[in-house]
Amino acid sequence: MAYPMSRLRAAQAATSAAIDALHDGTWFALVRANHAAAAVYPSSGLVQAGARTRAEAKQALKLLWPEGGTAMGKWLLLARDLLATRPGAIAHATLLTDGRNESETRIALDAALTACAGSFQCDCRGVGTDWEVSELRRIASTLLGTVDIVAQPPDLEADFRLMTRSAMGKLTGSVALRVWTPKGATLRALTQVSPTILDITGRRTQIDTLTGEYPTGAWGEESRQYHVSIRVPAKAIGDEMLAARVGVVVGRRSVKEALVKAIWTDDPQRSTPISREVAHYTGQAELAQAIQDGLNAHKAGDEPAATLKLGRAVQLAGESDNHDTMKLLLAVLDIDDPATDSVRLKRNVAQEDEMTLDTRSTKTVGVSARNLTPVQRA
Repeated sequence: MAYPMSRLRAAQAATSAAIDALHDGTWFALVRANHAAAAVYPSSGLVQAGARTRAEAKQALKLLWPEGGTAMGKWLLLARDLLATRPGAIAHATLLTDGRNESETRIALDAALTACAGSFQCDCRGVGTDWEVSELRRIASTLLGTVDIVAQPPDLEADFRLMTRSAMGKLTGSVALRVWTPKGATLRALTQVSPTILDITGRRTQIDTLTGEYPTGAWGEESRQYHVSIRVPAKAIGDEMLAARVGVVVGRRSVKEALVKAIWTDDPQRSTPISREVAHYTGQAELAQAIQDGLNAHKAGDEPAATLKLGRAVQLAGESDNHDTMKLLLAVLDIDDPATDSVRLKRNVAQEDEMTLDTRSTKTVGVSARNLTPVQRA
């Protein structure tokens, strides 16, 4: 963060704001991150937030100077070791970078992520445009956190303050979805669809031969929605079976459970309608994928594929009333024909606009009031 120097000053101001937002008594530490990782304050372990420790942390922060490379895996491993000194706490880290993970291999980063998964949540922020969205998204998704771009350094302070307040609002640190399926049935997919898209299918911890748990991270006073897909064995018309039991587990205690039933029918009026919520969030997932595929095609120089994918994204954003995503799309596209969603990539698109669209592509909106009737399956 040596160039421009205003970026370092903004990062220091943002971290100072985050320290101020910590509740008294919160255990915390500052980590210096370059080609290695080292504790800045305190010299080892964690310290509780208070007037004295906040002042000391800010003083240590002022002495930081940018040098060295970028090794995110080492940063995460040190954060894991520090947070492990407070077992049972709601563990959270914030990772800030302005560069790519150039000081270690992808294998090293993946190994660190495997070692850290389940130990803490991590919110990732990239400042400027010299970092890789895919790297931070991989870290955030593995560690059940958020990822975003802060293109302008002066905006860091407000973002860090908001992130810290959100972390302080978490009430429980270990929430999981427990899914039971009967013999012969299998869980095909389990995806968080609101407020962001996050596939947790591969996070399964086996409880017994028919039951698995899927971590969802720490929760505060909030609402999330999940889409579950179950494959069941074929049965005769008129048969009915319990396809799954889906429960919420806090710690080791089950607090809520719902039943998923499967009914076999040859009545098109019963089999063709799709729940409006399922249709909506399936479209939101397709929207995110279309954006990412379109931007990847653009980077690869395949303009026809980029135009096709991003045109489809415009259509999906319009159908779901996702005004925020539409605004981001219009920063990189010109719409030639609104009736057909025919689009054209703008000339000289700002890298900041592309990265913002990519980073925020997985944010979803709720079901719109105009889309109240079930959708017919084609």
